[in-house]
Amino acid sequence: MDIILQLADTYLLDDLYARLLPSPTFSGVAPALEFLNNTALPSPYITSPTYGLPLSSLPGKAVSSLPRDSIVRQTISLFWIAWIGSAALYFFFSGISYHYFFDQRLKHHPRYLKNQIRMEIISSMIAMPSIDVLTLPIFVSEVRGKSLLYDNVADYGYAWLAASTLAYLVFNDVAIYWIHRIEHHPRLYKYIHKPHHKWVIPTPWAALAFHPLDGFLQSLPYHIFVFICPMQKTLYISLFVLVQIWTVFIHDSSLVQDSVLERYFINSPGHHTLHHIYFSPNLGQYLTFADKFWGTHREPEPHLDPIHAAVKAMKAKGLADADGNEIVQHKKDL
Repeated sequence: MDIILQLADTYLLDDLYARLLPSPTFSGVAPALEFLNNTALPSPYITSPTYGLPLSSLPGKAVSSLPRDSIVRQTISLFWIAWIGSAALYFFFSGISYHYFFDQRLKHHPRYLKNQIRMEIISSMIAMPSIDVLTLPIFVSEVRGKSLLYDNVADYGYAWLAASTLAYLVFNDVAIYWIHRIEHHPRLYKYIHKPHHKWVIPTPWAALAFHPLDGFLQSLPYHIFVFICPMQKTLYISLFVLVQIWTVFIHDSSLVQDSVLERYFINSPGHHTLHHIYFSPNLGQYLTFADKFWGTHREPEPHLDPIHAAVKAMKAKGLADADGNEIVQHKKDL
């Protein structure tokens, strides 16, 4: 998160904090430079040679009474960055997935809920800031240099860059598999994970419709990894963003598998669709190996596709033809 925080400080937050909480001591060129020269800056995103000096050191720039290395400022900034960032990713990619990949006929499935999309969005909007609050101590620890994140690829080399990517995926897959499986235990399920299984036929808008503790627990391995294993910062933030996108696209309720990777290795939307319908199979995140190893894998077979029940319901209502194609309903002229 330190890369994103650095950019936010440079292009927005330095000026915003200077306006909201101006420093009575440091303003203008000389005081700002004096401040930089005489104040210890423990936060790695300030001292990193990758990024250069903060904007407050430029001529004429006001300085806030909350410097960049203030833990209070970092906590406030990271909360808003995480909330706005997750909301932006959610609405953008859920919108794309819903309009271009989600089969609209599934809204006629008997298990599809009335006003479901509205409920999914409301649930997601409640969950996002709550999950961010729970994650804030980890974000702040990362920014303040407590993790094993590093700047330069040359520090560990390209071989480790590739190896750490694979390790990241495998570690998260196994950890999330077991967190997910434990959440399905009868003594825990109704308190933590049941709200997400309300969506038996989920749409992409259900991607973040979790109980906040559930969402936090399933994201925890991504954060823990960089405290036990070195990882390059840009790679880490890229993979962290990608998992948000992945979470959206596995909630399109599709059983179609178009590639060999989906059929044999990847925990595809088809696998996750079966998880929502049948509850216990396919608990993994990216890959199918954990489910296969621990006996919870179920292959997305064509006859299990929820579209069949949806089309049957549509035919009964006269909304689909014999081939299952939706019949366009034209409003009668008044």
